[in-house]
Amino acid sequence: MIRNLSLYAVTVFIWGSTWLGIKFQLGEVDPLVSVIYRFCLASALLFAWCRLRSLSMRFTIRDHLFIALQGTCLFAVNYWLFYLAEVHLTSGIVAVMFSTIVFWNILNARLFLKTPVRVNVIGGAVLGIVGIGLVFWPELSGFSLADDGFRGFMLSMAATLLASFGNILSARNQRHGLPVVQTNAFGMAYGTLLMLSAALIAGKPFSIDPSAPYIISLLYLALFGSVIAFGCYLTLVGKIGADRASYATLLFPIIALVISTVFEGYQWSLPAVAGVAIILAGNALSLAKIDLPANRSRLPMNTDRHPQEGV
Repeated sequence: MIRNLSLYAVTVFIWGSTWLGIKFQLGEVDPLVSVIYRFCLASALLFAWCRLRSLSMRFTIRDHLFIALQGTCLFAVNYWLFYLAEVHLTSGIVAVMFSTIVFWNILNARLFLKTPVRVNVIGGAVLGIVGIGLVFWPELSGFSLADDGFRGFMLSMAATLLASFGNILSARNQRHGLPVVQTNAFGMAYGTLLMLSAALIAGKPFSIDPSAPYIISLLYLALFGSVIAFGCYLTLVGKIGADRASYATLLFPIIALVISTVFEGYQWSLPAVAGVAIILAGNALSLAKIDLPANRSRLPMNTDRHPQEGV
């Protein structure tokens, strides 16, 4: 239980802080190229760690196929779509759209993994969405599905759905004994190659910003935002389920706003404070050990081939 809470806290605090790091990535370098740099570096760090620890890197062709699918959904296309969505929408609106991943994970986990639907998780998800809506109410109140708004909405929903598939694929891979660290190393490499292909086809310039803010934020996003946070989060997905783990996505914007309060002078409103309280209440409900009376069983973990490694 303590280990799960530690993984949860690390994930929330790191990903909540990456919003500030991403801000320093925007400017001279094309966003898609910056994402390529980030995951290329993160993958290289993971491969170096695996070699240092002498971790097994042998997987079957079928394993690599599922790892590549996870990488495509979680480390490549979804990021690209979110960047495109922010061309049409504010980051607050995109954050609200992404928060619906909690419902997608509940649905997809049931459809693909036969995971029991937990009443408390659904209730917590509803509270969380309401809370996020209150936090970003000023942006939501001016939102329209006309023209650019509709395109941004569709891109955000597609990106969120892909991210959910990535969560489910990670849970599936862990159930089949594929370790998180090695899977992320290969998955990020496959995702990087896919994004690299897209950038080359689109004719994106591969420039680099030598300034300290860009380089430091890139290193932070690669090491902490990708290697450590994804390792913690996906380990959590395997331990407590994609539905419960995804509630952490509702807490990222809160940490981001707290950081923004300190560094950017964000002013809290009464609805925002109420929204945070509701989100925290939903979080407590979602993580409570209350399951439906029927079908409490879980599919067993198959760890015969690849023993689970720590983050």
